[in-house]
This record gives sequence, C-alpha cells and structure tokens, in this order.
Amino acid sequence: MPLQKPWRALERETVARAPDRPGVYELGDDSGTVRSVGHGVLRDELKTALAYGDADRVRWTEAHTLEQARDLAADHRERLE
Repeated sequence: MPLQKPWRALERETVARAPDRPGVYELGDDSGTVRSVGHGVLRDELKTALAYGDADRVRWTEAHTLEQARDLAADHRERLE
C-alpha cells in the first residue's frame, strides 16, 4: 500500500521544504508508479535522490527515530511487493 500522501515534484524547492527529520519516502515516476522506498533523514535522502536523478516525484511521512523509519520502510516495502 503506497504512502497516503500527495506526490510532489522532486526538485530543489521540494527538497528545501523537506523536514530535517527521520522518515520514510517513496520515489516515483511521472505516472505515479512507485520506483523505490527509502528511509533516513528526509532532507539528506532527497538531496541525494535529486542529485542522482533517481525519480520525478516524491512523497514522504515523518518518523520519530531513524529506527522507527527503518522499520516502517521495511513494512512498507513488503506491502508493495
């Protein structure tokens, strides 16, 4: 099941507004297909995704800790398969 958040364009403005907190994120293509799920400090992770051109869109949800983000991402990946 995808994250219940709206897609945002993966661009500098979006990355600049991303929280500097742990979380889970999805990277997607222009049609809204999820290409990957990741976790970590959201702003840092999205900077990397933007630099490498990994996706066209992104959506995320915050977590309280990096461990919680890791566990949420693992559960999320299982549901996508």
